[in-house]
Amino acid sequence: MRSAQELVAAAKSAIVEVSQDEAEAAVLAADVLIDVREGNEFRDGHIGGAMNIPRGLLEFILSTDEALQDRSRGIVLYCKSSGRAALAAKTMQEMGYLHVSSIAGGFDAWQDSGKPVAYPPKPDFD
Repeated sequence: MRSAQELVAAAKSAIVEVSQDEAEAAVLAADVLIDVREGNEFRDGHIGGAMNIPRGLLEFILSTDEALQDRSRGIVLYCKSSGRAALAAKTMQEMGYLHVSSIAGGFDAWQDSGKPVAYPPKPDFD
């Protein structure tokens, strides 16, 4: 039986992982940026322009959302530290997506390197 760490390592060996130095350019060039963290993590801060699709729902949403059906689009994924995004990128490759990459170090490394963080708008009750 393989551990989660072994599954992530195997996924990382089969996908494109962009470094933090390349991350901003990859995000700007992407057709779609997907944050695969849970909703509460996304609300606590995310990369601007990202859509939130939690890892546990990814395959189902990709299979049903018309806007995500084009498997030739450039897609960049990220999570907290890169494990879930690597697994998601590998799954997307298996689903036929041709241009999928993951950000090395994930959101934590993005934030630690001083790159911009976005937050969902707060509700206005006035």
